[in-house]
Amino acid sequence: MHSNLINHLSQIADLDGEEIELIKTSFKPLSLPKGSFFLREGEVAKHVGFLQKGLVRYFVYKNDEESTFEFTKEGEFIADYDSFRNHKVSVQNIEAIEDCELLVINFQDVQTIFNTTKNGNLIGRHIIEHRFDVMVNQLLAVYMQNHEERYNQFISQYSDLTQRIPQYLIASFVGVKPPSLSRIRRRFAKNIS
Repeated sequence: MHSNLINHLSQIADLDGEEIELIKTSFKPLSLPKGSFFLREGEVAKHVGFLQKGLVRYFVYKNDEESTFEFTKEGEFIADYDSFRNHKVSVQNIEAIEDCELLVINFQDVQTIFNTTKNGNLIGRHIIEHRFDVMVNQLLAVYMQNHEERYNQFISQYSDLTQRIPQYLIASFVGVKPPSLSRIRRRFAKNIS
């Protein structure tokens, strides 16, 4: 059950047997059916999740419309780290767009791993640095890219997910309505050929 997580973390640090056992007992299984939420705006994030199976999207409400800013797939961590770390209300939503199987850990268990293992801080720093890079790139894209460039970023970043993500969510990520996405896709396909 924990092998994917242990393999992922072992790429960051050489885990010893005690660390592996602590990780296994700290991360608990959670099923998240399609359409349900790992986190809703207005809640405090209580867990960090490792996606074993499935796909989620991060979105916010902007002018009463959903604005998708990230998709996360198997083998990656999900959370609103600011809400989780600072125990404050989240402005993000994290929704399952497929049936998901996760391993989740609460704040206290994260702190135990950080404070009692030789590799806990290294693993935590690596995960946070990765999330920071993702968030900075997303922020820059929102401010610096037009819709076609945003679609091109989607294709580059999520090429392996294009068949798994509904078109209306791709449109939400790009920042357009679905008919506009169709026009962008036609222009994009024409430029490729």
